[in-house]
Amino acid sequence: MPSTRHGSFDTQNLLIGCAAGGSGDRTDSAAPIVATLIAHGQPSVLIFENLAERTLALAQLARRANPGKGYDPLLEAQLRPVLADCLKNGITIVSNFGAANPRGAADHIHRLAAELGLAPPRVAVVEGDDLSSEAGSAKLRSVLPKQFADQPIVSANVYQGAFEIAEALQAGAQIVVTGRVVDSALALGPAIAHFGWGREDWNQLAGATMAGHLLECGAQVTGGYFADPGFKEVPDLANVGYPIVEIMPDGSCVVGKAAQTGGMVNELTVKEQLLYEIHDPQAYLTPDVTVDLSDATVREIAKDRVCVKGVTGKPRPPTLKALVFYEGGWLGEGEISYAGPNAEPRARLAMDVVRQRMGGDISLRFDLIGVVSILGDSSGEMLSRHPPGLAQDVRLRVAGRHLEETEIDRLLREVYSLWLCGPAGGGGVRTAKRQRLSNISCLLPRATVPAHYSFYEAHA
Repeated sequence: MPSTRHGSFDTQNLLIGCAAGGSGDRTDSAAPIVATLIAHGQPSVLIFENLAERTLALAQLARRANPGKGYDPLLEAQLRPVLADCLKNGITIVSNFGAANPRGAADHIHRLAAELGLAPPRVAVVEGDDLSSEAGSAKLRSVLPKQFADQPIVSANVYQGAFEIAEALQAGAQIVVTGRVVDSALALGPAIAHFGWGREDWNQLAGATMAGHLLECGAQVTGGYFADPGFKEVPDLANVGYPIVEIMPDGSCVVGKAAQTGGMVNELTVKEQLLYEIHDPQAYLTPDVTVDLSDATVREIAKDRVCVKGVTGKPRPPTLKALVFYEGGWLGEGEISYAGPNAEPRARLAMDVVRQRMGGDISLRFDLIGVVSILGDSSGEMLSRHPPGLAQDVRLRVAGRHLEETEIDRLLREVYSLWLCGPAGGGGVRTAKRQRLSNISCLLPRATVPAHYSFYEAHA
């Protein structure tokens, strides 16, 4: 990262833009960020936050089916438009789009650079999160609850921290690919490398961790998840800009967004995201620091510019969280629509038909989209309590899970047969099935699961 040095530490502020808040996010968000970073001319980083428990499980399944896959499938769509500009202008790229296969992602980046006629970039891979090996499984079985300890482990990943990312950047990496790291580490790692913070600079680490937390969900902090027509208006939401934070040497930050984009950043959008998924504002646990928001201040200093100060830190926890995946059988989903007079009673009758024909050997969930479908009603209690109404546009969704694929196939045939076997007027049948990985989390002593980085060279 280009920088201005004063003594042994860099005192110039660091800009970090986030172009994805999850796997499957928009792929045109990076270009406005990169243009803004270039225009500012400061040391800059572009991050993509692409992982969640669900997406990591999907990546593990993809790697099982094809050992060359398992990294984020949108990697190329995200990087192709901006890779050349980032490398030319010294903008570092850091992302967890390595998912279940960071080396596969690094290999793809080298292929993409070659296609674009670029010199091979210095790509570092951070590893140590994958506990799918026999040795890793042995570590897990010592801490898993007994009812899970005997389950065949398909894969497991531990949430690593930011210092290995920082070390890779300090060693000259232009791109850092990780697997499972805590989301905020994607921003904290570059900040550590840039400012030279130590492992016990708790307040600085905490401040930059929360800067990463503000970034990690992409457009949520720039108005996306804030928008609620008539209550919380957000301008030009269709072109919402993605966030950029400016991190200061003391760990405080200013939150903004890409230039010439929609959305907005104000005290309310920042406060909502600051508290998002925070289990304890006085002790938010991360691999690198325990964060205390008790004395944090959030203040709007200009249009689309909000300063966050006063975040403090305490020593990191002695353990790291691991997410363990094991075989979860199969999931099947079927849908059919009913419309017009008496549509809802017909949809309810169809639901009863499927339930009776499937019997009690399969776990089922029924939703009437247009009546009750969004809230967590896997038991069906809410639907049973909801009085039958006169909705005239209802779509019945049936979901089932079972260890045996044949039972899921039977369920999907039952949904399909509603078309002809009644009740009347059903249409628009759609069915799908997929393998499931179930998961459980546990804690491991951090010393038993060290992370490390290495440079990945392009293959001839």
